[in-house]
Amino acid sequence: MAILLPGGAGYIGSHTAIELLNAGKKIIIIDNFSNSKPEIIEKIKQITGKNLKFYELDYLNKDGLEKVFEENKIDAVINFAGYKAVGESVQEPLKYYHNNVAGAVTLLETMAKYNVKNFVFSSSATVYGNPEIIPITEECKTGGTTNPYGTTKLFIEQILQDLYKSDNSWNICILRYFNPVGAHESGLIGEEPNGVPNNLMPYIVRVAKGELKELSVFGNDYNTQDGTGVRDYIHVVDLAKGHVNAIQKLEKEKSGIYIYNLGTGKGYSVLDMVKAFEKATGRKVPYKIAPRRAGDIPTCYADPKKAKQELNWQATKTLEDMCMDSWNYINQN
Repeated sequence: MAILLPGGAGYIGSHTAIELLNAGKKIIIIDNFSNSKPEIIEKIKQITGKNLKFYELDYLNKDGLEKVFEENKIDAVINFAGYKAVGESVQEPLKYYHNNVAGAVTLLETMAKYNVKNFVFSSSATVYGNPEIIPITEECKTGGTTNPYGTTKLFIEQILQDLYKSDNSWNICILRYFNPVGAHESGLIGEEPNGVPNNLMPYIVRVAKGELKELSVFGNDYNTQDGTGVRDYIHVVDLAKGHVNAIQKLEKEKSGIYIYNLGTGKGYSVLDMVKAFEKATGRKVPYKIAPRRAGDIPTCYADPKKAKQELNWQATKTLEDMCMDSWNYINQN
């Protein structure tokens, strides 16, 4: 039995691949390298000392996807194949709806055809829109998303709810990520977006390295302690381990639909992150205040209690770990 990872060469997918292999699971990765690089596959093998199966494939390609299901005994699917840049989604909504929503539907149709009904979905805290309470619990209402990226996650969550209602032999775990940062401690894999990064930590490390002149801080007039946006930053390795726990939950339960926040429960502002990075690495990060970005909200952090109680999972890595591992990765690469 194997676990299929569409988008498994990407940032979160590759770290999860490592944790699954380390937990003794067999994995198959499919990726079209639209936001990743082929050498990641070899690095996953190098870090774990284990083998995996790989197909270069766009998950929207139904014939190609069916071939993967025909050639392998797949037990579960963890979908990492979504585009994820908030700003880009505002500028190119159709690209996001096509890849994220149509891709997920194609994947689920193929799973149904081959009777594979264990599914873990990479969702996002963006489904809460501008949250009604902080910290955010899983019971908070969803909707009112502020960008197309978040709306694609919301739509797919609704599709999964409808799918489960229509056929409750499905076994679905929805993981709502907060803000993943950091890199594998080996320094071999990490976050490497193309062009100017959309996410804070890759932006900070490129400024610290001298590749970019300064960090743009988008807005300093939010109702937060220093006026900059507050987020729940979670180390990507902690997040990856959450997927192993989700798979173990599905193995135990056999059918159902489960939703969990994966975050630390702590909120840090943009300027908190800049200061923490400077303290951890000794590198200066020059910044300028820029206008607010479309689609951003003031404050967003998790109440992670439910994941601790039901998944036996909690984040253990510190803000210093996040900063040092990000810096180590950029220096090695």
